[in-house]
Amino acid sequence: MPNLIPVNILIADRTYRLKIEPADEEKLRKTVKFINEKIMEFKTNFAGKDMQDYISMAFLWFATEQSDGGANKVGLADIGAKLQTIEALIDKGLAI
Repeated sequence: MPNLIPVNILIADRTYRLKIEPADEEKLRKTVKFINEKIMEFKTNFAGKDMQDYISMAFLWFATEQSDGGANKVGLADIGAKLQTIEALIDKGLAI
């Protein structure tokens, strides 16, 4: 098994503990910061019932930005896998 390090990340007021490659830590932290900034932007500008609404808006924006050829283009397969992982984490958190 590769040398993984544990990291705690905070997305939308929830903490998640992940094990990642040390080389990926900076990229992960930048991504988490970007996600939280988008969520806060939508929370400030739009009415919503709960944090799930703002998370959905942020990910919808991200998916739309990718399909429009945005500057932060990533592979669609990566997006799908990451969204499934995030969805599983959210489902797990809601089940507690």
